[in-house]
Amino acid sequence: MAEEIEKKQGSNYNEENIVTLEWYEHIRRRSGMYIGRLGNGERQGDGIYVLLKEVIDNSVDEFSMGFGKRIDIDIEDKTVTVRDFGRGIPLGKVVDVTSKLNTGGKFDTEAFQKSVGMNGVGTKAVNAMSSDFWVESFRDGQSSFAHYSRGILLDSGIRESKEKNGTFIRFTPDEQMFEGYSFHMDIVETMVKNYSYLKKGLTLNLNGVPYMSENGLLDLVTENMAEKPLYPLIHIEGPDIEIVLTHGSSYGENISSFVNGQNTRDGGTHLAAYREAIAKTFKDFFKKDYKPEDVRQGVVGAVAIQIQEPIFEGQTKTKLGSTYMWEKQVKNPDGSSATDRGPTIRSFINDFVSKNLDNYLHMHMDIVPVIEKKIKESQAEREEIAGIQKKTRERNKKANVYNRKLRDCRIHFNDKPLKNKEDEREKTSIFITEGDSASGTITKVRNANTQAVFSLRGKPINCYKESRKKVAENEELNLLISALGVEEELDDLRYNNIIVATDADDDGMHIRMLVLTFFMKYYPDLIRRGHVHILQTPLFRVHNKKTTRYCYSIDEKEKAIKELKTGVEITRFKGLGEISSHEFVDFIGENMRLDPVKLADEESISEIMEFYMGDNTGERQRFIMENLRSEEELEDVNI
Repeated sequence: MAEEIEKKQGSNYNEENIVTLEWYEHIRRRSGMYIGRLGNGERQGDGIYVLLKEVIDNSVDEFSMGFGKRIDIDIEDKTVTVRDFGRGIPLGKVVDVTSKLNTGGKFDTEAFQKSVGMNGVGTKAVNAMSSDFWVESFRDGQSSFAHYSRGILLDSGIRESKEKNGTFIRFTPDEQMFEGYSFHMDIVETMVKNYSYLKKGLTLNLNGVPYMSENGLLDLVTENMAEKPLYPLIHIEGPDIEIVLTHGSSYGENISSFVNGQNTRDGGTHLAAYREAIAKTFKDFFKKDYKPEDVRQGVVGAVAIQIQEPIFEGQTKTKLGSTYMWEKQVKNPDGSSATDRGPTIRSFINDFVSKNLDNYLHMHMDIVPVIEKKIKESQAEREEIAGIQKKTRERNKKANVYNRKLRDCRIHFNDKPLKNKEDEREKTSIFITEGDSASGTITKVRNANTQAVFSLRGKPINCYKESRKKVAENEELNLLISALGVEEELDDLRYNNIIVATDADDDGMHIRMLVLTFFMKYYPDLIRRGHVHILQTPLFRVHNKKTTRYCYSIDEKEKAIKELKTGVEITRFKGLGEISSHEFVDFIGENMRLDPVKLADEESISEIMEFYMGDNTGERQRFIMENLRSEEELEDVNI
C-alpha cells in the first residue's frame, strides 16, 4: 500500500526520468519559446508568419550589409520559397547554421551589423517546424544544399552551379504543428511592404509583384493614414533614426515602431522614448506645461532606429528590450574585460527629436498654430471629462455600485500578493458581460487569481452618436474606464486581455457592437495593441451516452453528428446563462477561444462606425441579411 502511495505521489524519481531531447524535438515540444503561438494563419502573430519572417530577416540583413538589392518571395498553397542575392551562407557551414542551435554569423559584428537575428535560432526553428525544408547556398560557381524533414537531415552535398551568389530556402510548415493553416496574403503583403519602407533601395518581389519605397517611413504613414492629417506630415531622417509625425482628429495615438527593419508591434524602449520626446519637444517649443496625453492625442506617425545587437523580449522580436544603442564586451590593456556602451536609446531619441523637431517647427511656422490649437482642444476636453468622471465615481462609490459591478482578480489585491506576480500579469483578463446570469456563471468558474468580471446593466449608450461629455456622464462606461485603469494613461491598463462576452443572439450582438464602438472611438490603441477580444462560446452541445462535443459552428456540429453516429442529442445554446457552470469552466480556461478585434492602420475608424452604428439602416440591414445565419438555419438539425 505504501509503495502504491509513493508511486502516486511521484516519488519514484531516478536516472530513467532524465530525458535528453534532440535540438529539433525541443523546438517542436516547446514551440512557444521560439515562435510564440502556433495558430492557423488567421492572425498576424501566428507562427507561420514568424517562420516566414525569420527567413526574410536573414535576406534583409544581407541587404543591410550592402549585398543584394533584390529578394524573391513566392508562396504557392502551403509552400514558401525565398531567394536572395547576398553573399550566400559559407558552403561548409550550411548544415551547421540550419541545424545547430546558437550557431550563425550574427554573433560576428564584423560580418553583420545592426541585424535583426542575433540568437542563432531562427532558421533552425523554421527547419524543425517544417515537414519539408530545403536550403541551398550559391557562392562563386558552387552550391551547398541540405534537405530536411521536421529537423531530420535527409540529404546534403556540394555541387557546381551557375547561379548568382545568394541563398535559396524552401519550406512547408508542418500541419502536425499548424493544424489547418493557410497563408493569408493580405498579412504577408503588409509584412513585405513594411520591409520595403524600412529598407530604401531594396526590391521585394512577392509572387512576381515588386515592392519598393523611395521615401521610407513617409510612404508607410502616408499610405496607411485613414484620415486627413491636420497638417503635412513631418519627416526627419538622421544617422540610425527616422521619424514621421502629424496629428489627426481621432482619439488615441497611432505610432508604428521599427528596429533594424523589424516591425516591433508591441513597442519597447524606442517607442516609449519617442512618445516622451514628442511631448517634451512640443512643451518646450510652446513654453507651456502641457500634459503629455494632450500633446499626443491624435498623433499619427512612426519611428525607426538602427542599433547593434538588439535585445528583444521573446524570440518573436515584437518588443525591444535594449537600453543602449550598442553594448559589447571589450578587452582592457591589462587583459581584463569591460563593457563598452553607447548612449541610451532614450537619450539618443530625445536628443534627436528635441533638436530636429524644434528646428522643423521654426522653419515651418505655418503649422504651429494648427498644432497648438489641437493640443489646447485636447486639454480642454480632458479637463472637462476628468471633472465629470470624478463626480460620477464618487457618487457611485457612495452607492457601492463599483463593488457590485466589478469582481476583481486577486493579482490586484494588495492584501493577497501572488507569487511570480509579473509573470501572472500577462495572463490577466477582464470579461465584460451583460446581465446577472452570464456574470454569475463566469464569476463562479473563472480563475480568480487572474480573471476579473465586469457586469454591464442593459445596453450601453451608442458612443458614436453621443458627445464625449455625454459618454463621461454615463455610469456604466465611466465605471468600465475606472475598472480598466485607463483614465489618464493607456500604459496603466490593469488587464492584458479585455474580453467582450455577450450572448450569441440579436441583443448580445448589439451590446457587443456598442462596447466595441466605445473602444474604437475613444481607445483605439487598446485594439491596435491587441488587448481587445471577443469570447467565442459554443452554439451547440452534441452528445450521446459516451461522448459530449461542444460545437462553435454549424460545420462543427455536422461533423460531430457524423462521428458520434447513434443516439445523438443536440442542444442549441442561445445565451451564456444557459450553459451550466461545470460546462462553462472549459470555455474560459486554457482552451478558451478568443477572436481578436483587429484594426489595421489604414482602416478608417469613422467609416467603420458610420457603417455599423450610423443612420444607414437600409444598407446595414442588407449586409446583415447577406452575411448572417438565421436562427432557423442554426436550429435546422439533420440527424
